[in-house]
Parts: sequence; C-alpha cells; structure tokens
Amino acid sequence: MKFKLAVVAVAATFALSAQAVTEVQWWHSMTAVNGEWVNDLAKEFNAKQSDYKIVPTYKGTYDESMTSAVAAFRAGNAPHILQVFEVGTATMMASKGAIVPVAKVMKDAGQKFDPKAYISAVAGYYTAPSGEMLSFPFNSSTTVFYFNKDAFKAAGIDTAKAPSSWPEVALAAAKLKASGHKCPLTVAWQGWTQLESFSAWHNVEFATKSNGLSGMDARMKVDSPLHVRHIDNLSNMAKQGLFVYKGRANVPEATFVSGECAMITTSSGFYGNVKKNAKFAFGLAPLPYYPDVPGAPQNTVIGGASLWVMAGKKAEEYKGVAAFFSFVSSPEVQSASHKRTGYLPITTAAFDLTEKSGFYKENPGTDVAPTQMIRKVTDKSRGIRLGNYVQIRTIEDEELEQVWGGKKSATEALQSIVKRGNELLERFEKANKKG
Repeated sequence: MKFKLAVVAVAATFALSAQAVTEVQWWHSMTAVNGEWVNDLAKEFNAKQSDYKIVPTYKGTYDESMTSAVAAFRAGNAPHILQVFEVGTATMMASKGAIVPVAKVMKDAGQKFDPKAYISAVAGYYTAPSGEMLSFPFNSSTTVFYFNKDAFKAAGIDTAKAPSSWPEVALAAAKLKASGHKCPLTVAWQGWTQLESFSAWHNVEFATKSNGLSGMDARMKVDSPLHVRHIDNLSNMAKQGLFVYKGRANVPEATFVSGECAMITTSSGFYGNVKKNAKFAFGLAPLPYYPDVPGAPQNTVIGGASLWVMAGKKAEEYKGVAAFFSFVSSPEVQSASHKRTGYLPITTAAFDLTEKSGFYKENPGTDVAPTQMIRKVTDKSRGIRLGNYVQIRTIEDEELEQVWGGKKSATEALQSIVKRGNELLERFEKANKKG
C-alpha cells in the first residue's frame, strides 16, 4: 500500500512539473530548409529554459495559414503566434480585436523592447501611425537577383559582375540562349519583384497615399509609362525565349536550383535553398534597373513575414511569447539566422555582428539584401501597405499571365490591375470606415 502511495505521489509530482511548462503554439508557413530553421529556433529556445515550450506547426502557404487562423480565432482556439506575410499586414492591422500589439506584449511581460534597435525600413512597416509596433519582424526579406555563374561562363559572359541594368539582362539572356540555354531568365513572386519592388527601386509610386502607408483611401498607379515600358520589355523577351514564365509565388525557384533557368529575381530568403541544393557556382546581386530613370536605384521594399500575437490568451502564455521574441531578436541568434537563410538581420546590432565576423567578405553578395534595405527611403519607397492585398496579388498574377501568354498588351494588363485593384481598395476602405 505504501509503495502504491509513493508511486501515486511521484506521478503527481511529474504531472505538476509537466503542467509548469507553458506551451506556446506557433503557426507558420515555412518549408524545406527554412522549415528546418524554424524548428531549430524552437528547439534552441526550449533547451535554454524550462518555463515555456514553443510548438511550431506548419499550416500551409501564407494565405492558407491566415485563413486557418481567422477560423480558429472565431472558434476560440487560435494559436498564440501567427506568421503573416507582408501583404497581409493591412488586414491584420484592421483586425484590432483579434491581435495584441507586440509592443504591449513585450512591455506587459517586462521584456526589454526598443523599436529603434530594428532596421528602420523593417520596423516602420509593422508600426501603426500612432508609433506603436504591432507585429514582430521575423523573416524579413527583400528582392534580389541570382545568377548561375557556370551558365554565364559557358555563354562567355563575365561571371565577376552581374548585369546591373535591364538592358544588360536582355543582352545576357540573348547570349545564354545562343549557348543553348532553354530558360535564360525567370521571375518568382512576379507581382512583388516586377511591380512592387520595381516601383520602389525606381522611386515611382505603386499606389497613392505613400503606397497606402498614409491612408486607406490609396489607389493603384502601376499603369505609368515606366511600368508599361518594363512589362512590355519582358513581354518582348518572352516572345524571343529570353524570359520564360514558370508559375506563381516561389514555384519558379526550383527551376533555378535545378540549373534549368540561369537568372531569377526572387527573395533574399531563397539563399539557404540555393546554398544547400544548387550544384553550380552562383552569385547574388542587386535588382536590375533602368539607368535613365532619375533617382534609380532607390531602395527595395520589405517582403517575408512578421509574427502577430493573437488575442484571448493567458498572461503567462504571453510572457512565453515575449521571452521567445527576445531570444529571436538577440544579435547572436539574428546573425546566425541571417547567415543561414538570407533573410535580413532585423536589428542593426545583428548586421554589425555579421559584418565584423567577415561573413560578407567570405560570401560575396550576401550583403546585397541589407544594403538595398538600409538606404534612405522616400515616400514612394517606404513599403506597400494596402487592404485586400492578398487578392490584389492574385490580380497581378492573372493579368501578367495574360501578357506572357500573348493575350494582352502590357498597357491593357496594367490598366486592368489598376481598375480591379482599386475596386478591392474601395471595398476595404468602406468596410473599415464602418467598423
């Protein structure tokens, strides 16, 4: 009998100690090498302390996880942390009852939190007009240019310097095709790279009201002569087999890693995948631009995602969230993450630490993303924050596909993006004015 009581007592002790660990659910959209990175971050944090346990769960693509989280919140079982891509920012900002601002979470938990420590172009994007930081910058990226050095060498192109202008890209593509390359150039995230970042990089408006950052009554402006010129140029390259469209979102990235396509514009967060899986020498470079455009190149805009804290949780759980955010933003963890993934170091301390370590010198091109982002920004290049932006991205895909397929001219497609996009912006503005 005494033995049984002792067993019960031990079991009860273990149960209490198990209960003492507060679980924090984290829904994310990271796959492959970046999914491994997310899991490793959680493991490292969990091993460093015994009060909290971060539980990362893959919930599908960015738009799928957002939809799942909205449904879960309404059902009362949302995660504590939700990873949301940058195009969902305006929607999350408007969902005031569903989220708790990260600045409040950190303050209430007694964690040190200084928004000024973060790279301004990153922090500013996730900050409300009141100055309060709403979400935690996590995998912040920007658009960069990747090129296959082995393919360049075979085509007789200088591998020491990437094409810096769009005319130079077209010339390189022609040489690659002449050497037998079936896919000289492709683009991933076409709306982000060829319209959104393109606009900021050339210091032209993507939308009015500082691209939506200074008001919900913003309207699209991607039918300007410069936008038409660029999409028309890409259309002509497509007809000549110099540019090959390979699909939406990040689908085209696989064609670069395999060696099928020799040049690609995509996220800096693609770096970890290329470094691990490409069987050829590759280079990173800034986005190409048109040299005759005044003010170009300016700076590129933020991509990737941030972490939003969902409402309705216990105080102790929020303390766990805050502790995890402090861990993730430490210079050492940030620098290691930046080196591993190609995502931006979100704090200046992490950037400085990476620079001092000699990483940029040892890995040429890895400083392209932070350099593009830390330039002085203008009201046309601070970023893009529009309502119903996920749907606007879909419109961009649909209309650009019509151009690549030879069914619409650049002018027709861009005018359609503006018309259809503005309808969504008006709907978002009305819905939130009522709220």
